[in-house]
Amino acid sequence: MNIKKFDNYFFIYLSLLFLFGIFWLHTKHLVGNDSTISEWIINYQGGFIKRGLIGEICFQIAKYFDVHIRFIIFIFQSFIYSIFLILIYRFFRNIPTNLIIILSIFTPIFLLYPVAEVEVLARKETFVFIGFLLFLNISNTNYSRNFPLYCVFFILPIICLIWEPVVFYLPFMVAVLIIRLRNDEIMKLLGKIIVCLAPTLIVSVIIATNPITPENHLILANSLKENFGEDCYMSCGMLLSKSTIVEQFKGVFNLFPLYPDALIRYPYIILIGFGPVFLLSLNSKLKTKFLFFKHFKNLFYPFFIILSPLLLLFAMGTDWGRWVHISYTFAVLFYFYLLKNNLLEVNLDKITKKISFFENKKTLLILCFIIYVFGWNPQTGMTGDVSSIPGYRIPYKSFKMLYYQINNN
Repeated sequence: MNIKKFDNYFFIYLSLLFLFGIFWLHTKHLVGNDSTISEWIINYQGGFIKRGLIGEICFQIAKYFDVHIRFIIFIFQSFIYSIFLILIYRFFRNIPTNLIIILSIFTPIFLLYPVAEVEVLARKETFVFIGFLLFLNISNTNYSRNFPLYCVFFILPIICLIWEPVVFYLPFMVAVLIIRLRNDEIMKLLGKIIVCLAPTLIVSVIIATNPITPENHLILANSLKENFGEDCYMSCGMLLSKSTIVEQFKGVFNLFPLYPDALIRYPYIILIGFGPVFLLSLNSKLKTKFLFFKHFKNLFYPFFIILSPLLLLFAMGTDWGRWVHISYTFAVLFYFYLLKNNLLEVNLDKITKKISFFENKKTLLILCFIIYVFGWNPQTGMTGDVSSIPGYRIPYKSFKMLYYQINNN
């Protein structure tokens, strides 16, 4: 597929995701048990708390303009989801294409996932994705080598106040900084990285060591009730029930005896969902190797090293499908940053030979593509099974809901 043709198809794909995404954000922003809204209503009315920054901004705007906080949240969510899709299009535009590259972008654990599992749609990690995309854009050769350091120093602590698990994905940013600043002396490079990460690490330690008290949680809940008639439920309510790191670990490990199949199911989900990027990384190597990269003949094992801290995230939270989606987003953006900036040697001929089975079998290729991209996706929680046919369910459920709304208005 030529580049222009891919760009056109990709634009149509993202446009459809945008339409379905905005429709579901509007539909569910008034639903009383939606987990997305429950996360966004967390605020600082009861004092400093993790993930409260955006909720406090929404709270103050809604109070100032005398509108319901759910409407303000819907506007914010629609805006950041739109910005994310725009940045994604600009990021992947004009890339060289082959079957594996296309599959790595269209895999159902990436862009399709939030629309297939709408309780993940426009969650606060979207701010993290936007921040990482902007970080990658200013980490190319068009900008000063120190500019990405300023971005991490000043912007990342703010993102940490929005969604503190961003710290588990710092190795991706560190890897980019190492590659970007590879001409510096080692001690100078490490010093720069430590200094620029210090504010974020300090913020994360403060968040981890200052869980909300029952008294402050009650103040938070009362402020929502008194100003907007809102209950502090689900994510907001779990601030109290899972306020400490120990309680978060307990919540996950207590589920293992009840759902042991999750430990079998998710390695397969990761293997199949990450498959295209794993294949690309096996056949790619950095042109200039530095620090730990110089010990590997391809990018596959460095990927595992960078992803390894995420095991803690899986041990602390039950949203395993969501963690897979977030982790893949970072992984694929990191890989294509390297590819776009001509930092990789990619053996495309070797990859082509591995998929030569599909030569002159266009119908079979299209069928396999549809099954892989639109035939499955992991559910949000570790206790959920694999969902089927999101390519059918998304438009069907959307048109069914639209029909219901029209006939009940």
